[in-house]
Amino acid sequence: MNDKTCHELLNSLSAYIDGELGQDVCAQIESHLQGCENCRIVVDSLRKTVYLYQATSEPGKVPQDVHERLFRCLDLDEFLGKGS
Repeated sequence: MNDKTCHELLNSLSAYIDGELGQDVCAQIESHLQGCENCRIVVDSLRKTVYLYQATSEPGKVPQDVHERLFRCLDLDEFLGKGS
């Protein structure tokens, strides 16, 4: 396989972000990202989300105001108030 499709990328996105994939697979994903703006946005959003989660002082507990700002920044307003 020369290039990853968007669907294949999404299936391996978590492992990619966590650095759990081999060098060849990462190279394929990065090649795909160079030509696919939508996937770059998804990867960037996930990286930012992981960073914000890890930057909280109490792992597992995101303050409500941070939670709301994050969802608004990621354009996920429709999920605010559901299971929060």
